[in-house]
Amino acid sequence: MQFPNFDPVIFSIGPLAIRWYALAYVAGILLGWRYAVGLIRKTGLWGGEKPVATSEQIDDLILWITLGVIVGGRIGYILFYAPNLIWDDPLEIFQVWKGGMSFHGGFLGVVVAIILFALGNRMDMLRLGDLVAPAVPIGLFFGRVANFINGELWGRPTTVPWGIQFPAAGPEFRHPSQLYEAALEGLLLFFILRFATHRLGWLQRRGALCGLFMIGYAAFRISLESVRAPDAQMLPFLQDVVTMGTLLSIPMLLVGAWLVWRSRRTPVDTPAPERVEG
Repeated sequence: MQFPNFDPVIFSIGPLAIRWYALAYVAGILLGWRYAVGLIRKTGLWGGEKPVATSEQIDDLILWITLGVIVGGRIGYILFYAPNLIWDDPLEIFQVWKGGMSFHGGFLGVVVAIILFALGNRMDMLRLGDLVAPAVPIGLFFGRVANFINGELWGRPTTVPWGIQFPAAGPEFRHPSQLYEAALEGLLLFFILRFATHRLGWLQRRGALCGLFMIGYAAFRISLESVRAPDAQMLPFLQDVVTMGTLLSIPMLLVGAWLVWRSRRTPVDTPAPERVEG
């Protein structure tokens, strides 16, 4: 299958180019913001407790998270995947419109943003993280679709019927691993977290949703590393053994499991809601 002839630029107005990559970030942040606000307004999800934040506070938090995603994602990409830019072309570090963002770096940036915001507003940082976590897969979905449109982060060579010949990856047909990740890290993880919030009442369990998100993302990412192209910066003899994505996801998996285990040990005084529509 030939790669669709996508133009990474949606349209241009003079020197200003609107790109699919940027639009994906905007859509993910805006939709995630509204989803988090919706969780606050469904008081039944909190088991009679007061939500961790108000809608107005989430409106302020979104700016912090946006900065965390952009700054953390770019720094993470440079440190984890392209450290050569530091000495080869340091100005390119600031050219985020060309792509090159790391999820793990963005994740750490968001964690820092949540901690600083919680401290400044005297809020429980873990509960605030529990509110943010269910919205994150929305951004992951759009981000992976944008990776596919850009023809980047392609998979390993394959003979499956849906293999795609990416223009920048040579003549071989490859796994569209970006779409696999959009389906698992985006759609499936979103519905897993939604089940936890709307059916299991996990917004009442401090740290549970943070942990579940970390477990889900790490497990899906590690499972898909076998079909993603190996990272160029890894030593050749390690490329078929372990990838940078796996190395960075293992700590997430362990911390996430600890958070869920810890939350399950703490009893919940109010019963979980039986059913919340919407």
